Formats: sequence, structure tokens, C-alpha cells
Amino acid sequence: MAESNFIDYVKIYCASGHGGAGSAHLHRAKYIPKGGPDGGDGGRGGHIILRANAQFWTLIHLKYRKHIKADDGEKGGAALCKGKNGADILLEVPVGTVVKDAESGEVLFDLNEDGQERILCRGGKGGLGNNNFKTATNQTPRYAQPGEDGEEGVFILELKLLADVGLVGFPNAGKSTLLSTITSAKPKIASYAFTTLEPNLGIVRYYDDRSFVMADIPGIIEGAHEGKGIGTRFLRHIERNSVLLFMVSCEEDDIAASYKTLLSELKLYNPELLTKQRVLAVTKCDIIDEEIEKEIAPKLPKRIPHVFISSADGEGLDKLKDLLWKALQK
Repeated sequence: MAESNFIDYVKIYCASGHGGAGSAHLHRAKYIPKGGPDGGDGGRGGHIILRANAQFWTLIHLKYRKHIKADDGEKGGAALCKGKNGADILLEVPVGTVVKDAESGEVLFDLNEDGQERILCRGGKGGLGNNNFKTATNQTPRYAQPGEDGEEGVFILELKLLADVGLVGFPNAGKSTLLSTITSAKPKIASYAFTTLEPNLGIVRYYDDRSFVMADIPGIIEGAHEGKGIGTRFLRHIERNSVLLFMVSCEEDDIAASYKTLLSELKLYNPELLTKQRVLAVTKCDIIDEEIEKEIAPKLPKRIPHVFISSADGEGLDKLKDLLWKALQK
């Protein structure tokens, strides 16, 4: 089976260029046997720069580019000629990319706006030529500065999808079916668990040309925060969602308990997720009647708006959009 193009985690080694050495040249000409210092400065080493680009949606272009090294600056020359700066390397990444130091785990910066740029490794400064060191008492210095070393390190790049609404649910809860029904996205759909192995995004059209982005991530199982199932691999994608849509199938024995299990997994992974707006959708309601829905409703969480839906026949989908839009406005 072909490997997925969606890559949201890479580890890369980067090194900026060293600065070029300054020149210690002394001016010499036919009738000037003892000219003064005219050594030029060395050039700056090349930077490693990251730029967020909204046209990128994956880090696959960096997956096999493990070592990235910028050019060194050139040495200074005679006649005060400055050395050429090393060429910078520009790495474009998707909006929503988080950069961490691989050794310490420290978050260095977060590229969450299109066009945002940050220098990952700064090139070394070029050394000063001997012309900078001449004084009244030392008119012919025969020394110059070496260039500064560049920076290097191993870095982790993690992509966190930017979406308004994130779908949270157990495997086979109907998340991908909902996404394909109310957006133009075409995720893989089947009647077995873990059909979705990578996040999918879709745009939900609302009234008056308004819209919002919905993200479907692989199903969560109990113990996901510890790495069970697909584990924490994709949980980070819901960290940026404004609203979390919890989806629980009406086939579950205890819908409220299933919701609490999902909520607990999110809390154990990142307690801040519980501060987000939440909506509960009871799915696959085409297999039950209205009387059963009335029996289920009183048992659902009181403070969370809920809706009974069926992606198969469209039941409750307009109400779901209304609830999600209202939650987004908060």
C-alpha cells in the first residue's frame, strides 16, 4: 500500500553557515611599498529560516531531508572588499507548525500565521578586517578577526491542524461519514474501526455565505493519552480547534459514560482542552425512533448542548450546524 502523504512530525538536523574570516591584507602598489591596512570584512554565514505557507498541508517534503546545512560566508579581500554572505536556506512549512528543541523538548516558536518567518539557526557573523583595527599608534595592524561559528541543533517539527471544529469520538462513531456529508471532503469510509488513519479537513457551508472548517481525526480509545490505539499521534490536532464536537453512536450501551471516557482522555492528555466549547452529537439515529431518543435525552450531560443526528438520512444536521455556529461565536 502506498505510504500516506500526510506527515505531521519530522526530526531534522540544521546548521547555519560560519562567518567568513576578515582579511589582514596591507595595501601594496607600484609607488606605495608600505600602504596601510585594507583588509575587508568576512561575509555572514547563511541562516536557516522557516516560513509558514498556507499552501502547504504536510511536512512530507522535509521527511527525507534530515541534514540541512547553509553556506559559510566568504573571507574578506584586499581593497576593503567584503566577503559574500552565505546563501540562506528557506524552509516552507504548513501554518500551524510547532518547532521544538529535540534535546530539551522546549517549544522554540509556533508558526500560526501565513507568511510568518523565524530564523531557526542564525548564521555566524563575519570577522572584521584589519582596517577596523588601525589606530594612531598602530597604523598597520597585521591581524583580523576570524568569523563566528554558526548555530546547529536537532529540531522537531510538529504540525497541529488549524480548524474551527474538531471531531472527537471512538473508532467507527460516524465522524468520517459526517465530514463527507456536510463538506466536500472525501475521507475513507468503512464499517470497521480505525478506518481513518490521518486527519481530514472539510469546509462546512453555513447560511449567508458563512462557513467554518471541520477536522476529523482518527478515533480515540480508552488509554489513548498513554499511546494506546493510535494514541497521542493525532490528539495534538485538536489542540487548536475552537469547538470540540463529541460524537457517540446511539449503539453504545451508556452514551453519557462514553462521553465521559472521551472527555477523560482529553483531560489526561491536555487539561486545557476542557476549556474549549463542546457539543455532543448522538450519531446513527436512523436506526432508532423518536421515542428512544426521548428516553436517551434526559441521561445526557446537562450543560453540554446535544443533538441527535444521522448522516445517512440527514436527521439533525441543520440543527447541528446551528449549534456549532453558535458555539463558535462564543
